[in-house]
Amino acid sequence: MTRLCRHREPPGRIGQRIRPSVTYGVSVDDTGAPHLAPWQRTAAGAGLLAANGTVAPTVFAEMSALALETGAVNLGQGFPDEDGPREVLEAAREAISSGVNQYPPGPGMPVLREAIARHQRRWYDLEVDPVREVLVTAGATEALAAAILAFVDTGDEVVTFEPSYDAYAALVARAGGVHRTVPLRFPDWAPDHDELRAAVTDRTRVILLNSPHNPTGAVLDRATLELVVELAHRHDAIIVTDEVYEHLVFDGRHVPIATLPGAWQRTVSISSAGKTFNTTGWKIGWLTGPAHFVTAVLAVKQYLTFVNGAPFQPAIAAGLDLSHTYFADAAAALAAKRDVLVRGLDAAGFTTAVPRSGYFAVADAAPLGASDAAAFCRELPHRAGVVGVPVTAFVHPDRRDSVRTLVRFAFCKRREVLEEASARLASLSRRRGADARRP
Repeated sequence: MTRLCRHREPPGRIGQRIRPSVTYGVSVDDTGAPHLAPWQRTAAGAGLLAANGTVAPTVFAEMSALALETGAVNLGQGFPDEDGPREVLEAAREAISSGVNQYPPGPGMPVLREAIARHQRRWYDLEVDPVREVLVTAGATEALAAAILAFVDTGDEVVTFEPSYDAYAALVARAGGVHRTVPLRFPDWAPDHDELRAAVTDRTRVILLNSPHNPTGAVLDRATLELVVELAHRHDAIIVTDEVYEHLVFDGRHVPIATLPGAWQRTVSISSAGKTFNTTGWKIGWLTGPAHFVTAVLAVKQYLTFVNGAPFQPAIAAGLDLSHTYFADAAAALAAKRDVLVRGLDAAGFTTAVPRSGYFAVADAAPLGASDAAAFCRELPHRAGVVGVPVTAFVHPDRRDSVRTLVRFAFCKRREVLEEASARLASLSRRRGADARRP
């Protein structure tokens, strides 16, 4: 599938361009063709631009508002409700108390860049130069934004797997790129290799690879990773990864594509601390890769946030140096929470794809009579007191029919919250059974 995010300027001098309103409305040129401002193009890429040029709220904002309005258990957004490890929190307090509160160096504080390099060596046997091959960012999303803006020019193609994190489409559109997608299909979420080969062409500038995957919890297998490397070489593409769930794989270990033969020189690897250490509000992310790629991304990043999170950087450095036991226990605890939610969803009558990683489970609401996931999710807080998010929010409008009954639920919550949500969802099954028994 191709998402055309291209933007054509009307003919004539720059001073003659028709400028759209900064608040609403879509301008047209002399031929009547629509002219989208950059902010409108970004919203359109995310599927949030209305015909009159206004921007709709995200489904996450809508569902969170419903949770507050109804008192529902909010399993819509992926943020934990428990603090991270004591060592990390104490390190942040110490940094603040010690005066680490001013601008850090643009590429990141040396203590964190060195910890990231040690992390890559310790977990993946990757030798990374902390000075030239590591960049600290304001979370993984800024790293993704800076990378896309650094590498993608107007008309360049970016290939992603879909469903996908909703920022991808918006970022590609903002850069003026063309978004091509490869579908992952419920319930196994395995990509078709022929479809992947067809999507990557000589027009492809970036293959954006998210594994472990949001929103499905899938982990791409080695054969798929090897094919991505092969295609990147064949078509001279850059691989940009999103690996924020790298330490939250429940069966086996995460394999970064950068560790595969021939991949490092074409790969920018992105991760962050929020998911690993339950510090999503700190927004500390990073990328690693060949020095010329890191230099290119820094050239863009320095004009986005400039710098961020000075006292949190040494705290995350301390987290990255925690023992293997911490990381193993964090993944095991999250897997146990996954099992609680999956059992609850199955008991309520959903058909659930058991996730292999991450924060989320995707369930099919069709057995409960749903034909429209968005409508189902708007009704669910009132019917059962639980909030989920329709998977239609993670695909292009042209593909929404393929996921029309799928709902994403977060399990990165306290066990008692998940048990309460499961008990509430059980009412769906009881109601369905009662309806079936009516003459």
